[in-house]
Amino acid sequence: MSRAGSGSSSAGQPGPRRDPVPLPLPPVPGRGTTAATLLLNATYEPLCVVSSRRAIVLVLADKAVSVDCAAEVVHAETVSLPVPVVVRLTRYVRVPYPAQVPLSRRAVFTRDGQTCVYCGSSATSIDHVVPRSRGGTHTWDNVVAACRRCNHTKADRSLAELGWKLPHPPRAPTGAAWRLLGHRTVDPRWGEWLGITDSVSA
Repeated sequence: MSRAGSGSSSAGQPGPRRDPVPLPLPPVPGRGTTAATLLLNATYEPLCVVSSRRAIVLVLADKAVSVDCAAEVVHAETVSLPVPVVVRLTRYVRVPYPAQVPLSRRAVFTRDGQTCVYCGSSATSIDHVVPRSRGGTHTWDNVVAACRRCNHTKADRSLAELGWKLPHPPRAPTGAAWRLLGHRTVDPRWGEWLGITDSVSA
């Protein structure tokens, strides 16, 4: 006497395992290509700097379009794409920005053109115009680029005591390009979109 269901012992058993088909990876820029891309909002306002690979992913996903490209082209199995230098988002994103550019040694050097504000030689350090020992603040309007000799000569003395004068009062920098200075040196090809000056792109 046979039992019901005999001969169909595989019924209800899980079938053979099927691994998911891997998705194709986006093309990767070679070592000789640009390593960074400027990302613009949909309104062409500069947002940030992303890697070239990230920019390519955004373009392939139709989340961004290329605005300017390098001469290099990356190749994948089904696509070839010029390496983007500037891309623009297809949808506007709202991003809050800090009220002031963060103060850093690199940003001070860039603002002052890599030169000592006291003598005009190459800057190697930063100096507090009003020494901190005398109540000076670590703020944009009291920090300048200086060479080692001037910094050592000035020490904790005031400009009046030395008879020195600043060529112009130090101020906090403004503008889209300054939001990117903390990332890397600004690519000259981004200048059109950033409205940068020579001192910023140096």
